[in-house]
Amino acid sequence: MTIEYTGRHTTVSSKLKAQAEAGMARIDRVTNRCTSAHIILTEDKYRKIAEVTVSCRGDNLVARCESNEMETALHDALKAVEQQAIRAKDRYATLRQSPKAVEKIQKAEAEQAA
Repeated sequence: MTIEYTGRHTTVSSKLKAQAEAGMARIDRVTNRCTSAHIILTEDKYRKIAEVTVSCRGDNLVARCESNEMETALHDALKAVEQQAIRAKDRYATLRQSPKAVEKIQKAEAEQAA
């Protein structure tokens, strides 16, 4: 997975990069379909904002969190994206595990057509 970092009015330190890579490793473990990520770190006066965008095959996972410290904002954003990835994986697994309803509908349509 390729990770892009953008620092707006701030520099992206190696500590923040390591934290982001650890969080992205957790997300990648949940779903191995993701291809790229973009992490935007913004600093406005007393506010620190972290925005994480992860591009997967079918959809984009986006989270934006704000805090007084950049580490906390980044941690919260990564946690939110991880929860989104878990929900997306569960949704995908549910659709894959229960195709019986579709088969029943197709059989019913075939019987009505006959």
